[in-house]
Parts: sequence; C-alpha cells; structure tokens
Amino acid sequence: MLNTTRLILRPWKESDAQSLYEYAKDPLVGPAAGWPVHTSVENSRQIIREVLSANETYAVTIKGDDKAIGSVGLLIGDKSNLNINAGEAEIGYWIGTPYWGKGYIPEAVQELMRHAFEDLGISALWCGYFDGNEKSKRVGEKCGFKFHHTEENKPWPLINAFKTQHITCITKEEWENNKP
Repeated sequence: MLNTTRLILRPWKESDAQSLYEYAKDPLVGPAAGWPVHTSVENSRQIIREVLSANETYAVTIKGDDKAIGSVGLLIGDKSNLNINAGEAEIGYWIGTPYWGKGYIPEAVQELMRHAFEDLGISALWCGYFDGNEKSKRVGEKCGFKFHHTEENKPWPLINAFKTQHITCITKEEWENNKP
C-alpha cells in the first residue's frame, strides 16, 4: 500500500468489481487507454483477477473512502508493452471521469514514481499515450516525463485497432534532479 496527501494506492480486490465497472463501462476511459469498455460487473471482476491483480498494480482510492476510482501500475522489464530493459518499467494509469481534472492521477503517478525509483531500484520509467489522448499526455508532462519517440500503426489487439503511440521517459537521475 502506498500513501499520498489525498490518496491511498492499494492492491485491487475482487470486491472492487462494482466500482471498477462503474468507471470502466464509460467509453471515454478504456478505449483512450487501449482497453475495451467493460460490459458487466462480472467482466470487471474477471479483469481484476486476470490483469489488475498483477504485482505493482494499484487501485486508486481517496483517503477516508476505500472505493476504487482508478488505477496506476508498473509493468517491469519484459512485462511491458514497450521494448525496455530489465531494470526499467512502463507506468500506466487511468481514472473515472467524475474525478478528471482534480489532480488525483498526477499525485498517484508521482508516488508510484517515488516507489519505483527508491523502493524498487528502477533506472528509468517509460509511459506511452495514444494520439489524441491529451489528458494522459498532460499527466506525463506534469510528472516530468519527456518525449522519446512515436510508434505509428502499432497493432493494439485488446481493442482490435492500429494506434499511434507517443512514448515518453524519465530516468531516475532526471527524477532525482527535479524532485519538489
């Protein structure tokens, strides 16, 4: 479990299926992040079991309310969707639309970055966002990620599409030099 000023980042539980479905059924959330809209509470429960229960994947909750409102996670080394080295990780995130614009995801990402660099010894963090996903781009910028390269016509089987993905990165050294 990780803590910030306003948030608790904790492992996902099967009992989070209802709140996950509440936010993941919204077509503004999943497809922009590269995953399909959830179709039922049971579908969300299955996603918790098969995807969100992975190591270093956290439900985002507001302190004082254990309801899962989003997710942040690390895909380390060969678990990443990107071609990265063993001591590096890809960071991913999303939050339900009622919580957009409140700064929760940058806050959660910054804590996950601290955890990755200080606790896990990760040397670099990578983050990809799809063309047109300005909200994800902005989170990365706020957290210090710098543009690295673009991959065009990248097959994305989860949503049966080809996407343009912009890849950003921050090294541990860059993060240490820019800590608030």
